[in-house]
Amino acid sequence: MATMESLIGLVNRIQRACTALGDYGAGDSTFNSLWDALPSVVVVGGQSSGKSSVLESIVGRDFLPRGSGIVTRRPLVLQLHKTDGGEEYAEFGHMPRRRFTDFSLVRQEIQDETDRITGKSKQISPIPIHLSIYSPNVVNLTLIDLPGLTKVAVEGQPESIVEDIEKMVRAYVDKPNSIILAISPANQDIATSDAMKLAKEVDPSGERTFGVLTKLDLMDKGTNALDVLEGRAYRLQHPWVGIVNRSQADIMKNTDMIYARRREQEYFYTSPDYGHLASKMGSVYLAKLLSQHLESVIKAKIPGIIALINKGIDEMEAELDRLGRPIAVDEGAKLYTILELCRAFDKIFKEHLDGGRPGGDRIYGVFDNQLPAALRKLPFDRHLSLPNVRKIVSESDGYQPHLIAPEQGYRRLIDGALNYFRGPAEASVDAVHFVLKELVRKSIGETEELRRFPTFQSTLAAAATEALEKFRVESKKTVSRLVEMESSYLTVDFFRRLPQDAEKVGPGPEPTPSPANRRNPPATDRGNLSDPLGDRYGDSHFRRIGSNVSSYINMVSDTLRITIPKAVVFCQVKEARQNLLHHFYTQIGRKEGKQLGDLLDEDPSLMSKRQDLAKRLELYKAARDEIDAVAWVRS
Repeated sequence: MATMESLIGLVNRIQRACTALGDYGAGDSTFNSLWDALPSVVVVGGQSSGKSSVLESIVGRDFLPRGSGIVTRRPLVLQLHKTDGGEEYAEFGHMPRRRFTDFSLVRQEIQDETDRITGKSKQISPIPIHLSIYSPNVVNLTLIDLPGLTKVAVEGQPESIVEDIEKMVRAYVDKPNSIILAISPANQDIATSDAMKLAKEVDPSGERTFGVLTKLDLMDKGTNALDVLEGRAYRLQHPWVGIVNRSQADIMKNTDMIYARRREQEYFYTSPDYGHLASKMGSVYLAKLLSQHLESVIKAKIPGIIALINKGIDEMEAELDRLGRPIAVDEGAKLYTILELCRAFDKIFKEHLDGGRPGGDRIYGVFDNQLPAALRKLPFDRHLSLPNVRKIVSESDGYQPHLIAPEQGYRRLIDGALNYFRGPAEASVDAVHFVLKELVRKSIGETEELRRFPTFQSTLAAAATEALEKFRVESKKTVSRLVEMESSYLTVDFFRRLPQDAEKVGPGPEPTPSPANRRNPPATDRGNLSDPLGDRYGDSHFRRIGSNVSSYINMVSDTLRITIPKAVVFCQVKEARQNLLHHFYTQIGRKEGKQLGDLLDEDPSLMSKRQDLAKRLELYKAARDEIDAVAWVRS
């Protein structure tokens, strides 16, 4: 089973770690929850109620600023650490490497540090001063001294000072894990006590409140405070404790605190009013009482504290992994870091293409929707209109009309129609290029590791864009070749079947041609490509030519609708998937250490965030180690 001192000392060390965390934990919900979960004693009282004297009696040292009016103008988080012996000393949170053995200098530093924030005025500030005192004459304890409650503003103070002080005090005593040490002077009516009034509001059951009566020796002769100390005038869950502080004359003479404690005990033991309570009176008993209560509170809170610490460690380690660990300075490590960044980006880019992330489906949309729609909109109706067919066929014949079939006219009509396919083919290339560029942009944005390196982000984006542009150029060449191949060699079998199809239909009985009929044969003869006698300049003839060319173009369109996506995928998508950073890797391999370092120039805000996070993680782990080192935590 743990001793009281070791248990409270453990939490005191955790609080000290949290005190160090104060500069790094702003905005951290886990830190705030951890700090709130650690119990501490909040000292509350009106001005000149004797708060400072009570604290000095518990510490056994004269170290707090004194004076008239408001002296405590900033919260003082006082952590007492019991040592096995040796010299007493103090350390400030804002001066962690300096030890104060002269406690008059501690008093002066509290005053100076207060003035640094509030100025040499009577203003207050909620920014706490953290002070640790190491001594064999103290108990392990954390006390928070706050500005004294007041009812009116004095000269040099804003009118809102009364509300400002109460708001500051409430911020501490409202916490359910705070223990309220309510200081009230015995020479005033307890019903008018500012400390008890506030304590009753935030702790109506009195479970968290310890009442302290000061200035018992200054009460009017013939009066005493037994009604309060024995709980008749104001009942609390915990016993009231009476304190006899040093007099102003003692303070002026620098009376030794150890001697003052001994004289306080003598006062109670020899007092006819309080002799029967002497064993439960005085600053020494008060410190022990608070420690005992803290022990019971801490035992109940330790499991929750452990859970909060572990949660904070897990969250911070995950955040550090997301931000990335610090980079080594040697060239090989920098190159490795760059390659790892490239791999992380490439993995996400491939996930977009392969369907693990959204975006790759837009490429299929180009082939399944955009390309067919573009092919359907090609102006073949205009190109194969009757007037245009007649014009092209007639011009192709020149001075010598065609004898059987207008082959040159067919070729010119087909070539003209095939040229229209270049537009949709190249538009498909550009559309896929745009999708790939967008996927590169999204992938860079989604690669967490890249966020810390804005310079490298830009370099990587430029390299990927340059590679995609090369793929686009090659893809356009390829789809253009597909169209050119259709123009360079027509499918002969298609046209050889045309006369056979006409014969299957059959011309029917052939009338005796007249001169007029030779010039204008019946409709059944027009368009018969094998009929050398048909009128090669009739509308039916040209309609048949246009229909034949249209059938051929439709066949080519169906072919290109299949082959263009294949070419685009092969030249752009497949290349982007396999070789997007191939050239970039070659360039990176030629760079030297300084050039690699320039690429890994981090965002200063991320560097600062990582350093703060690492510091917080170190302190959280220190707190966890403190707990893990004690085997009795859950006993």
